[in-house]
Amino acid sequence: MAFSAAIPTYENSLLLKKSSFNGLRNLYKAIPCSHLKFLVLMKTKAATLVVSASSSSVAQPLEEAQESINDMSPKIHLPEFPFQEYMATKAKHVNKALDEAIPQQHPLKIHDAMRYSLLAGGKRVRPVLCIAACELVGGDEATAMPAACAMEMIHTMSLIHDDLPCMDNDDLRRGKPTNHKMFGEETAILAGDALLSFSFEHVARATKNVSPDRVVRAIAELGSAVGAAGLVAGQIVDIESEGKQVSLKDLEYIHINKTSKLLEAAVVCGAILGGADDENIERVRKYARCIGLLFQVVDDILDVTKSSEELGKTAGKDLISDKATYPKLMGIDEAKKFAAKLVDQANQELASFDAAKAAPLYHFANYIASRQN
Repeated sequence: MAFSAAIPTYENSLLLKKSSFNGLRNLYKAIPCSHLKFLVLMKTKAATLVVSASSSSVAQPLEEAQESINDMSPKIHLPEFPFQEYMATKAKHVNKALDEAIPQQHPLKIHDAMRYSLLAGGKRVRPVLCIAACELVGGDEATAMPAACAMEMIHTMSLIHDDLPCMDNDDLRRGKPTNHKMFGEETAILAGDALLSFSFEHVARATKNVSPDRVVRAIAELGSAVGAAGLVAGQIVDIESEGKQVSLKDLEYIHINKTSKLLEAAVVCGAILGGADDENIERVRKYARCIGLLFQVVDDILDVTKSSEELGKTAGKDLISDKATYPKLMGIDEAKKFAAKLVDQANQELASFDAAKAAPLYHFANYIASRQN
């Protein structure tokens, strides 16, 4: 069935409507999105975020629009921070912890299958976000590590199941044959199940020097993110939407649940275990919701602009299966503009935190957005 949908406007965005950051939403009423130019400048050790309006004739006087822009997004001068080094170091620590958490033991086949996908590489985005959020609010890496590992276990489970013939039917993941291609479908399903169940056990058993109520709260957050009100909800609506007309509202529901909720849980659990109060937990939650949606927007862009070799997975799968994506609904240029707006909104949510401690999270937003280039 051919796909058709009206081109949406940013005013329809569920995420932007629900955000407490109303300046961005109000700006859409001041000038059309086509007249906005969002600049995200990255340097290796320092970065400055700037939002500006391009010169163009619009019905609304630009002076009023410029005032809205200035109110909405002042320049954020980030402290010097070796982001790539931080990512590499944290990922190395996470890999070591994952290797120790699931050793090779009887029955060997299931543990080999679990380890095959879990230790197959990847940037460890979710674990690093969990650790960074814990450090942001005064915690440390050791406190967050069990939860960080749990995020990667659950993420790996979702990839194993997503690649199955009954789901996306993919043969390649992280540049290697998918789990069911190596071990068979039955073992792949069980490996995913085992990773999911062990993730909760690992948080409960391995988290140290944190009050029981905070550990329970983190476990509840994680469970909510992956169940029928989170990842599973997004997955089932995504499957049911193939080949159908899908609105921007529907697409955001899919990706907020399928992708954003686990990223959100990673950040929120890190903050909970690090001792954050409710106000700061909600701030990082809003940041993470933007980052999660940004991650999916960029992933959709990459699916149609990069090769399988560059991605480490089969490119163009969404187009072949007639799935709804942001480039399909909005076009690539508009999807990139939306990604830039999500970066800006995410960074605004960090404004009340110490800039030095928030540096990894600021740079993280820029890092995700830069993948599309």
